[in-house]
Amino acid sequence: MDLTADPIDLTAALVDVPSVSGDEEKLADAVEAALRALPHLEVLRDGQAVLARTNLGRPTRVLLAGHLDTVPIADNVPGRREGELLYGCGTSDMKAGDAVFLHLAATITEPRHDLTLVFYDCEEVEAVRNGLGRIERNHPDWLAADLAILGEPTDGEVEAGCQGTLRVEVRTAGRRAHSARSWLGDNAIHRAGEILRRLAEYTPRDVDIDGCVYREGLQAVRISGGVAGNVVPDEAVVTINFRFAPDRSPEQAEQHVREVLEGFDVTLTDRSAGALPGLSQPAARQFLEATGTTARAKYGWTDVSRFAALGIPAINYGPGDPNLAHTRDEHVDTRAITRCTEVLTAFLS
Repeated sequence: MDLTADPIDLTAALVDVPSVSGDEEKLADAVEAALRALPHLEVLRDGQAVLARTNLGRPTRVLLAGHLDTVPIADNVPGRREGELLYGCGTSDMKAGDAVFLHLAATITEPRHDLTLVFYDCEEVEAVRNGLGRIERNHPDWLAADLAILGEPTDGEVEAGCQGTLRVEVRTAGRRAHSARSWLGDNAIHRAGEILRRLAEYTPRDVDIDGCVYREGLQAVRISGGVAGNVVPDEAVVTINFRFAPDRSPEQAEQHVREVLEGFDVTLTDRSAGALPGLSQPAARQFLEATGTTARAKYGWTDVSRFAALGIPAINYGPGDPNLAHTRDEHVDTRAITRCTEVLTAFLS
């Protein structure tokens, strides 16, 4: 793997090495070998994650992070090129971003900031398997930085921070009966109507933080219930997802949901904190100046939250289109790869 090659060609090479979550070893081996060939980098392997860093004594350090894994392949590996578009699993999310970071690692040997690069595993699956969490436990010193840039697909825009997310299950109870004698029962599904009414009438907040507007959302994402075609159901469950602005803590977000659903049986199933944009930090301001753009809020949750929890300002910036991630026809515009490479080169050189 030639890291000095055009990042477009490097993206294609990364795509052609399958790396579905949990099966990243072959790609991690190739990335490790390529990075170890660069004498200016210290390299560390942790499971199927590969880390590298410079130690030049610069006053500031920038961390570039990208996950190596993809969602399951959908007959889209190996990749293919059609004009300016490169198709294949992971092109957008996020092997194009990885390729840009790897190219920078090889070509910028005297950066103005010390650099740390983190290529990790199992981002696309449950959080307990996420390689970044394992690195935080095993090698916390490797995550120290003044700014973290996560190469998630943002279509070449700067997306700052991220929303928090939590899910709850809301249960309604009733009494079973034969549907022919429904007056003898109490329909739990009908009782769920009040839950849905409150959600339909809910007014979400718009929250401006550092010029980034985060719009909250409280949505029913699943409803289940029923016993048989001739039975009045005695239980129904509505699953609700709350995407909250990063000015709320997970505890505050949970309390808010419980207030909205007061009177119902609410069970928390999972939650993750959001991340404040941190654009007031000097390194973040410098990066915005290098891009020549303003930042927008990140809708969705990404691993910038992990860095924010460590007190490190973090942003999302990558060449892929997030709307194409995980799709069968996933692709990346190669011109965006070139543009992101130029922006990051100007910032780091």
